[in-house]
Amino acid sequence: MAIRPIRTMGDPVLKSKCSPVEKIDESLERLIKDMSDTMYDAPGVGLAAPQIGVNKKVIVYDIGEGLQVLLNPEILEKGEEEEGAEGCLSVPGEERAIKRASWIRVKGLDEKGNEIEKEFSGFAARVLQHEIDHLQGRLIIQKGRPLPKKEIEEE
Repeated sequence: MAIRPIRTMGDPVLKSKCSPVEKIDESLERLIKDMSDTMYDAPGVGLAAPQIGVNKKVIVYDIGEGLQVLLNPEILEKGEEEEGAEGCLSVPGEERAIKRASWIRVKGLDEKGNEIEKEFSGFAARVLQHEIDHLQGRLIIQKGRPLPKKEIEEE
């Protein structure tokens, strides 16, 4: 489909809470395809709709198991927190040490509108929490501490 420009810090769409997806249709299918093309081109492991200027609760991610889509995600449960390094396509050049739950249980819809509930741990849990933050208008610059270059290289 299309690779769309990734919105960066300062763009007001990144500060807005997103609206839920209410209808599965061709425009949603196009959005998902554009988001996946954009994510892979960046390259990234996750992308939320506001990062390409769309105020909808849509996430795409690929943590090594192929493309996954999650609509209207909601975290149901969280495990203990652990600190880890994170970057963001919307905050280029910035890495932060951010505390996130080590595992989460999430519910939402797949791209066909089927209800799903999944557990994620480790890196996958971090990716999902990061993308869900985008849907709430939160960026990594609002969390954690900046990582000095030396710590980034060690991570």
